[in-house]
Amino acid sequence: MRLLRLIAAFAVGLLLLAGSAFAQPAPAPAPAPIPAPAPPRALQPTDAFGEEVTLTPKIMVLAKGAATWDTAFDSLVGSFKTVLAALEKQGIKPSGPPMTIYTATDDTGFEYTAGFPVAEAPKGPLPQDIIVGKSPEGRALKYIHRGSYDAMDSTYEAITNNLEEKKLEARDLFAEQYVTDPLTTPEDNLVIEIYVPVK
Repeated sequence: MRLLRLIAAFAVGLLLLAGSAFAQPAPAPAPAPIPAPAPPRALQPTDAFGEEVTLTPKIMVLAKGAATWDTAFDSLVGSFKTVLAALEKQGIKPSGPPMTIYTATDDTGFEYTAGFPVAEAPKGPLPQDIIVGKSPEGRALKYIHRGSYDAMDSTYEAITNNLEEKKLEARDLFAEQYVTDPLTTPEDNLVIEIYVPVK
């Protein structure tokens, strides 16, 4: 879409130049283009991109949710806060960084569970929208994203290309583990590990 907008803007510029050469009235200016999200930050030489790993399942306390792509990051942060509040009520501390597990996606949005790993499942009751589950396990490919959540489109496009090159088929879910704390890190400075379980 961004490429199409650039091509359209270039074509309008040519028409304006041609119009001035023949002393014709200039057409109305084109509407300002929608600003594109910042591109992902450059990967570091040590960053994984398509590295094969074996995931070990972890006990997770998770909030189930659904969101549109436009509200994705805010929805996930809200879920992390909900889970943290539930854990704090029981005096439980997370045993690792937060994770989002995407269970269904389409062009408009996605369904997910998001939360924190714990050393053992909570013994007390949890709020109705909180569940105990496990993180993905088995063979997966690991990728790194640096930068804002809005810029992840290009990262996932590169991941899709990488899977096609490797002739691998992804399972029906994928997970993001947040190396930087999404609750406190400026969005442009996020570092996210993406795990794509493969068949």
